Amino acid sequence: MTERQLAEFPTETSREGAFVRQQYTIRDRITADGSSGFPAEPGRYHLYVSLACPWAQRAIIVRRLLGLEDVITMSVVDPVRDERGWAFTEGPGHSADGVCGFQFLSEAYLATDPNYQGRYTVPCIWDRQTNRLVTNNFPDITIDFETQFAAFHRPGAPDLYPRQLRPEIEELSELLYHDVNNGVYKAGFATSQTAYEEAFDALFARLDWLEERLAQQRFLLGDQITEVDIRLFTTLVRFDAVYYVHFKCNLRRLVDYPNLWGYARDLFQQPGFGETVNFDHIKRHYYMTHPKLNPSRIVPKGPALDWLAPHTRAELA
Repeated sequence: MTERQLAEFPTETSREGAFVRQQYTIRDRITADGSSGFPAEPGRYHLYVSLACPWAQRAIIVRRLLGLEDVITMSVVDPVRDERGWAFTEGPGHSADGVCGFQFLSEAYLATDPNYQGRYTVPCIWDRQTNRLVTNNFPDITIDFETQFAAFHRPGAPDLYPRQLRPEIEELSELLYHDVNNGVYKAGFATSQTAYEEAFDALFARLDWLEERLAQQRFLLGDQITEVDIRLFTTLVRFDAVYYVHFKCNLRRLVDYPNLWGYARDLFQQPGFGETVNFDHIKRHYYMTHPKLNPSRIVPKGPALDWLAPHTRAELA
């Protein structure tokens, strides 16, 4: 498999035309007691992200909410990815790599494993001491920030992964991942009508279910923002701007769901959420990086959405 094939997302499609996301193979964990070999320490780890990527934005939000900006440093890649993969360039909202001087994220992967064969994905965490990536497994990154870096959380930081709610968080996260978070990709990158329609139907059935759930409670598990809200938010904030058109998820827009739209605005207006959203990066990445879906690479100017419009979600608390 050539580097170009690895970089052109996606390359994983079944014989039936269904999108199959690659496995994330760099999966060490950071632990508070250091038992993993990677102890939670301030200044040791560096987070590589894209502001366009929903998986990476999860880590950005959690890092911000927990006050870990001075504990875990961060670099942002150029939102437009070509056949060489994610690049470090100077521009609005992104910059050169100030840790290792990498020009491309692929260099971090190949420094970790010269025989690495997967895609070079964000988010991922670099360890300054061992000069290698610790993990690119995005679900682990936020959980470790929430649990293993607790000694470094800011005073009054929210508990995003409360022990008593963890079974519910994991159960709901699994449903959302398959039907919504990854569901939009399964619809957008399907190469058969059957695979597309299966993903499309599962996506909107789950959005209808969420609309009903959020009619009775402010957040997904009640009155408290948790890890699962962050996981849903990063898909919702991209929905009308990208997934509705670019990924052909066009049965209904987010704004057509009164409860989901109010919920998304509620989160957007919370500290740590809206300021991590960069619609310029989001739209330029998606519309300029997938030539099979958008050969012209024209970036739509819309939609015009008022993310700061008042909502009444607090009344449900």
